[in-house]
Amino acid sequence: MVNLDKFNPLPHFENLQEFKTWATAKVSHISAETFGWLAVIVLHAATVPSLLAVMSGLTDKMPAVDLVLLCWGGLTLLFVKATVQKDMLNVVTIGLGFIIQAVMMALIFFK
Repeated sequence: MVNLDKFNPLPHFENLQEFKTWATAKVSHISAETFGWLAVIVLHAATVPSLLAVMSGLTDKMPAVDLVLLCWGGLTLLFVKATVQKDMLNVVTIGLGFIIQAVMMALIFFK
């Protein structure tokens, strides 16, 4: 049987030091690579809502060109970095994201 006495989904903190100790214990096992990988996912997701809105016909306004160019430029640099470091997780993640976004844009432009 699982003991749920110590489980508290909403912890209560008396002061800032207790929160700092709790947050440090919870986040300390997350590595810098994990945050980098999550950053790649967020960058890829930056243009997805507007592309989906255009595909579904909710709007005819495409995302701003500068937003797309800056996101893709940053992702290209991260792709080169991952390739040089032989970080296959990021290479595959960024490559797959490029493919998905390119397919979405092709579906919009060639419908």
